[in-house]
Amino acid sequence: MSATLVNEVSEQAQKFWAPVLKDELKEASILATLVNKEYQGDIKRGGDTAYVSMINRPLAERKTIGAGSDTFASQKLTTTRVGIVADQRITASFELEDLIDIQTQLGSPDGQSKIRQALLESLQIELNSYLYGLVAPSSSAPDHTLTGVTDFNATQLNIVRKLASQAKWMRQGGWYLLADPSYMSDMLNSSVLTSADFTGGADRPVIGGQMAVNRFGFSILEDNSAGLVGLGTGTEDAALAFHPDFLYLVMGDPQIKVSDLHSNKQHGYLVSVDMWCGAKLGLEGDVKHISIINS
Repeated sequence: MSATLVNEVSEQAQKFWAPVLKDELKEASILATLVNKEYQGDIKRGGDTAYVSMINRPLAERKTIGAGSDTFASQKLTTTRVGIVADQRITASFELEDLIDIQTQLGSPDGQSKIRQALLESLQIELNSYLYGLVAPSSSAPDHTLTGVTDFNATQLNIVRKLASQAKWMRQGGWYLLADPSYMSDMLNSSVLTSADFTGGADRPVIGGQMAVNRFGFSILEDNSAGLVGLGTGTEDAALAFHPDFLYLVMGDPQIKVSDLHSNKQHGYLVSVDMWCGAKLGLEGDVKHISIINS
């Protein structure tokens, strides 16, 4: 098969699949969907750096009338800047016997391509594992790692809520809790957490195809990924509560390439998708998330 045709297929794959892969990836991976992705700069290649800036609060003054209340002291506006380097390259690939396997699916850029879906899921799993690997709650009193939680019920959720409130998590941006299937089952077995009387009338956002359950100030979602369970030492019983600002994620656009394997003395073709990304705990990020495990 001519090199021209291989190049055409590669260009078509980049044209039809790449633009939607990035958005699909963020939507499919729940944690990647929820963490902060508001940054300045573009990720074009490995090693590129994006920045997140936060305005530092000024100190307010309070004076009694007649005691200098007609004057005040001003402060220079300062910011804290965090740089996130795209130092992680995630790649997924397939070897194909014939280009027809990919050509027939290029005409279905609306999500019907099984090849694209398989590549997407592989990227999703690896991105998810990477992000969970950066979880590092504060160990200073009060400890933000809760251990030995055998039954994640209303009492345990209220303990998490208290920790979050004491750490002064902002309400803007929302509070989230991702629970593995075991902890999610515990909550579904708790009458306090399943009763509509405790919802507070809050909206139920749809995230990653799930409708969040709102309890005690948290939007609760199930996450059956290996990344979440990996927070503990067992095969189940793990949860992560957080404010989105606990972690910043930067992502470049996925690059798709199709080539033949003749130079390797092989018949067939190779399709790959790769993407540069990077993540880092946010400002005071260690106190903006809480891990809950049974170990």
